[in-house]
Amino acid sequence: MSDWTTILFAAMGVLFIGLSKAGFGGGLGMLTTPLCVLAFSAGGRPPAFAVGVLLPLLCAGDAFSLWHYWGKWERKNLKYLLPGVVVGVVIGASLIGQFSARQLNVAIGALAVAFVVFQLVKEKIWRAEGAFAPNHLVGIPCGIGAGVTSTFAHGAGPVVSLFLIPQQMAKEIYVGTTALVFTWINWIKLPFFVLQGIITRETLLTGLYYLPIIPVGVWLGVWLNRKISEQLFLRLVYAMTLLTGLQLLLNVNFAKLLR
Repeated sequence: MSDWTTILFAAMGVLFIGLSKAGFGGGLGMLTTPLCVLAFSAGGRPPAFAVGVLLPLLCAGDAFSLWHYWGKWERKNLKYLLPGVVVGVVIGASLIGQFSARQLNVAIGALAVAFVVFQLVKEKIWRAEGAFAPNHLVGIPCGIGAGVTSTFAHGAGPVVSLFLIPQQMAKEIYVGTTALVFTWINWIKLPFFVLQGIITRETLLTGLYYLPIIPVGVWLGVWLNRKISEQLFLRLVYAMTLLTGLQLLLNVNFAKLLR
């Protein structure tokens, strides 16, 4: 990759933060980390560098979501999920430094592929009689899973969805509750990322270059919601997520294959 290609791929990844925070296309943010890992790895950066760059940007995106969906959430979900989230973040933060760059690529790639599979089977998972009543028995394990996957790849979306969707909330309440939960998860991660050296002065400065893309992505998400089919757009995004995840898993040199 050239420097410009790296910047373009990273910018695309950050753009998906804004799109997902605008409520257009649930789970779009799952493409962000794999895409940015590929982009920054091409410049010789380890996967943890991309993870560190993205967290403050995700927090910025959360602010837009909270503003847009303020008060439109089921706050009770926090008390069921957050105790497990704290445990999961502690586990994830302590383990992330034990992985080599290749192992972390594999972990992030596996989460990306698992996310796409989840999207294909979620309708069957969510078919149930009656609404699910949230509780600590289910919430704490889901919180732990969300904390671990979010620490490794900012990829807690499927785990949180498994807990929230069966509650059969109205769409706007569901999106608002998701925004509230992810805001808490991301802020919980911040001190651990700083202590582990995942967020550094360099990652913060790099993130500043991409920060203006967040509001652009939010605006674009609102515009796309009115203009095109969300289903068609999501299929393209899931295809990109699958290919990116497979690239991280298999470490395929596409440039060499095309020679």
